[in-house]
Amino acid sequence: MAEVRLENVRKEFGGVVAVDDLSLTIADREFLTLVGPSGCGKSTTLRMICGLERTSGGEVFFDDQPVAHLPANKRDVAMVFQSYALYPHIRRSRRTSGVALRMMRVPKAEIASRVDQVAASLGIENLLERKPKALSGGQRQRVALGRAVIRDAGAYLLDEPLSNLDAQLRVTMRAELKRLHADLRRTFIYVTHDQVEAMTMSDRIAVMKDGLVQQCASPEEIYARPANLFVASFMGSPPMNFLHGEVQREDGKLLFRHQGIAIELPDHASAAVDDLSGREAVLGIRPEDVLLGVENGTAAKIFVAELLGADVLVTVSLGEQLVKARVPAPYQVGVNAQVTVEFPAEKVHLFDPSDGRAVLAARSATPLNRQDSVVANQSPAAAKGDTG
Repeated sequence: MAEVRLENVRKEFGGVVAVDDLSLTIADREFLTLVGPSGCGKSTTLRMICGLERTSGGEVFFDDQPVAHLPANKRDVAMVFQSYALYPHIRRSRRTSGVALRMMRVPKAEIASRVDQVAASLGIENLLERKPKALSGGQRQRVALGRAVIRDAGAYLLDEPLSNLDAQLRVTMRAELKRLHADLRRTFIYVTHDQVEAMTMSDRIAVMKDGLVQQCASPEEIYARPANLFVASFMGSPPMNFLHGEVQREDGKLLFRHQGIAIELPDHASAAVDDLSGREAVLGIRPEDVLLGVENGTAAKIFVAELLGADVLVTVSLGEQLVKARVPAPYQVGVNAQVTVEFPAEKVHLFDPSDGRAVLAARSATPLNRQDSVVANQSPAAAKGDTG
């Protein structure tokens, strides 16, 4: 199996729509992450791909073969759960790792060889003789990964596998999973609510909310050119700053006004935001793009400064609005100190509050191309215009 495709997939639970008309293509050997808040439908989507949940509508394809009617054990996938799902009655991790192969009636000698090979790749050789209850959280997760990997499935489905681990171990396991994907050269479909996991590991990210895919694109595209307010607020740590105001034309200039503050927009942004002129709009800017202490900036006051190591996250009071700026350490300015703040025109995003859609992207400050940004129903090749 190389490609997983969902066409107009829908799932209802007692009249409640969990996934609504979802179309998505995961390419061969791609690492795609479904990310979103709790209850957005990401785990339900994964379970429909796996076969643990039946679809209420639509179709699931593995390499152009429909599989929505097939049970989980008839699909060429391996799944890793949040809870590890190890077998406490099995005495040793070696036997746990080989369960799938024994069910497939693989010869014992081959099972032993493959268990040793997978254990070496995951660095768990010394854990094979231990009982599951004698393993730490990270060790249990490695054993669970080993049990999935040993099947040599066409696709690996991972449902928040790192959420039970401590912060330091999550960082280590992220790197190990990314390396595992490169070594196995298989399709990975990963579910998480942690946008840092999604950004660091994925080839593409599908951001979900209320059962709908809001945007599906590369991590770089989603971060630099979010399709709407939800994606802009959800992806990024710390999140994007938002100012509610109005777009106005004055003396030939295009301005965004917020509580007496005027931010000039680039001239070539006129076509993108023309329909917002004289109307309410939402301006967004990433904390790392906010400038502090610049000449002729807007007066503000330090609310708090938080050391992050190499950077300092500075929160300033801009009238009644709190704005976060990420600046290099050291930054030793006390609480309530006066400071100036500036939002560079080429770094701002602009959103239409009526539907949340983005109408202006940062950096290039050009209109968003909706076909480039929202590609939930396309493979990466199709999204790039590559028709083969």
